[in-house]
Amino acid sequence: MQDAEKENNCYEQYQKLGGIIKEKDYESALARAKNTTVPDLDIRRIKQSELMAKIAGIELRNTKDAMDQRTVLYVILRADTAPKGIKYHHNQMSDQHLFAEALRMLEDIDSLNKLINTHPNISFAWK
Repeated sequence: MQDAEKENNCYEQYQKLGGIIKEKDYESALARAKNTTVPDLDIRRIKQSELMAKIAGIELRNTKDAMDQRTVLYVILRADTAPKGIKYHHNQMSDQHLFAEALRMLEDIDSLNKLINTHPNISFAWK
C-alpha cells in the first residue's frame, strides 16, 4: 500500500471514531509528533495532559527522557493557532476535547472511552 493511501485510510479511521480535525491539520500534527523531543514541549501542557489522564484513569508512559505519544500529540494540538480567516479551528476546543482528538488520532479507543465516560457533561463533538 502506498504511503498516501495508508495515511488516507488512517484519516478515514480517525473520522469513523468521531474525529473532526481537518485532514491537513491531522497529518501535520502526527508528523510533528514524530519529530518532537521532550525539551520542545511546554511543561504546563504536559502536566495538563497528565492531570486529564489521571482523572480518567488513563495511564500515560511519560518519563523525563521520553513522552507518551498521547501527551506529545495533545501538546502539539494545544499549541496550534488558527490561521487568519479560519472561523473554526481545533485551538478553540476545550482541553478535554482536544485530548480526546489526540486519542482518536492514535486510535486509542480504550483511553478515549475512559475520557468520555469520565466527562459525561462535555460534548466531544464539534458544534
